[in-house]
Amino acid sequence: MSVTRSENDLLGEKLIPADVLWGIHTARAIENFPLSERKVHPELIKAYGEVKLACAQTNIQLGFWKENPEKQSAIEKACSEVSFGLLNEYIVVDALQGGAGTSTNMNVNEVIANRALQIMNLIPGNYEIISPLDDINLHQSTNDTYPTALKIAAVRLLRTLEQSVLLLQEAFQQKEKEFAHIVKIGRTQLQDAVLTTLGREMSAYAEAFNRDRWRIYKCEERLRVVNLGGTAIGTGLGAPKQFIFRVVDRLRENTNIGLARAENLIDGTQNVDVFVEVSGILKAHASNLLKISNDFRLLNSGPDAGFAEITLPARQAGSSIMPGKVNPVIPEAVAQVAIRVMGNDQIIAHACSSGNLELNQFMPLITDSLLENLSLLINACEIFRENCVSEMIANEEVCKRNVENSTATITALIPKLGYEKANEIVKISQQELISIKEAAIKSNYISEEEFYELISPEAVCKLGN
Repeated sequence: MSVTRSENDLLGEKLIPADVLWGIHTARAIENFPLSERKVHPELIKAYGEVKLACAQTNIQLGFWKENPEKQSAIEKACSEVSFGLLNEYIVVDALQGGAGTSTNMNVNEVIANRALQIMNLIPGNYEIISPLDDINLHQSTNDTYPTALKIAAVRLLRTLEQSVLLLQEAFQQKEKEFAHIVKIGRTQLQDAVLTTLGREMSAYAEAFNRDRWRIYKCEERLRVVNLGGTAIGTGLGAPKQFIFRVVDRLRENTNIGLARAENLIDGTQNVDVFVEVSGILKAHASNLLKISNDFRLLNSGPDAGFAEITLPARQAGSSIMPGKVNPVIPEAVAQVAIRVMGNDQIIAHACSSGNLELNQFMPLITDSLLENLSLLINACEIFRENCVSEMIANEEVCKRNVENSTATITALIPKLGYEKANEIVKISQQELISIKEAAIKSNYISEEEFYELISPEAVCKLGN
């Protein structure tokens, strides 16, 4: 058996390893685009398999390849294998590529064609029997299949992300209940402000993620409209009208995603602003992750010379030179994901606005950035919840000590004592170098029992006086 096979294209002949399922178009892409050293996202590959399967099934329904039922079955089976991720190892083009995604489309076409040939007990490269272009790409273009596959992949990842955010929200809600009784100093501009509870602090984080979850859920609506059937620029050139009318229906049935054909296929092909919109929602979630992870770093700071109001689980030794040091590595990692997502959002906005006329040539960059953001956020939410939020503990004694010593506590006494008497207590504390609690009791304006009643969780959480 030969170790290579010969294939031809517009540019000439090329030798391809005999046992691979990709062909000459993929080989040229490998040579042309040694860029990111990252492969196409696996969810895009699976989604592309679903797109190709819907197209193949629609063509079969319309009577194509009817003279060869074995060929019909082999193409369907090969498409299904791609959609299940069974042939990912053969999708070898770089995630970043010129040609608006043509290299990815042709890689998929060649893999499906050659796998179908194998299913028919034929050798790869026997394209007069099953052609990557004339059969697998029949009535399609990169320009309608690629963005459609991206939307399917994004919807699937959005659904996973929504669940990850929900679980993170629920973890904070659990901590809200667990810490409801712990009164602490609330801070504005990193200065002592007024009293709150650690539970209320957790409730605010939970509510932020609740908003994120709802926004992410609504994103699916933005991605439901696809341009499949529009072929090159949205005119449907080269595709039968019945194919155009039926193919999205088939794809909707196969994927269980509420897909709809764009009313204006030309708009759906040339304008990709929907990805900017979705990316903006992901950026909003990233901003919450960044803010809250940084709050965790502050609240956990110390352990001896910082806030130290919470203790995060120790995940690994923190220093090669400082014994005993443990760093808040999970919030640090989550923060870096958030910053990366914000950076990718800028890339997506710039790439989406840089298309020309009937097509956006930067679809691979948009795809890589968007799917990376989704995967990063899913992973960040999971590790934040599992390795940090769920296992953190409150340092009640530190919170109590801060409350008893901080001038912020005085504000809680004003409803009973008034401003002037409260101000006198502050002066006593400063002059005698004693705590606010001690000064309040020494002033004889208030008893110890009344002091604790006024700074109780119920009192500090009550809306208004």
